[in-house]
Amino acid sequence: MVVFARGTNEPSPIGDLVGPQLEEALRGWLNPRNKTLTFEGVAYSASIAGFLEGGDPDGSKAMASQITLAARLCPDASVVSVGYSQGAQLVHNSAKQLPADVASHITVVTFGDPDSRETVYGIPASKTCVICHRDDGACGGNGLLNILLLLLFLQNHLDYAQDVGTAAKFIAENV
Repeated sequence: MVVFARGTNEPSPIGDLVGPQLEEALRGWLNPRNKTLTFEGVAYSASIAGFLEGGDPDGSKAMASQITLAARLCPDASVVSVGYSQGAQLVHNSAKQLPADVASHITVVTFGDPDSRETVYGIPASKTCVICHRDDGACGGNGLLNILLLLLFLQNHLDYAQDVGTAAKFIAENV
């Protein structure tokens, strides 16, 4: 099961810049292996204010709840926490709210991650894939300089669909 948090101002439930493309790529990896896929979006506002706050607190809580519920209801299923942009902030924030036994068994992927310089709390490095483009200002944080860089080089933050194959392969190899 993938729990996906979309980026700021993207449409619910899984956005349009990374979510649908990742879901399709992941099905391509899992279907030949006879593995099923559930791909759920996190219900949250995805507002600019939430990004500036370091990730929407309610969305972070909702993501942690979804991941925990999935792990408890389906203990034999693999759970993957994925986020793009502000959604990556939610991945970091929600990981801090997970019970240790859940956190130690999930795989994490982030795209355009404002918290890319930090490890994802409680998640083994071997189960974490952070994808950031070289000139993506969002990958340095949400400070004023990073926001300026993000605006100047916006395209570098909007083209993570090109990386979904890498992410799908990482997920398939870790579930």
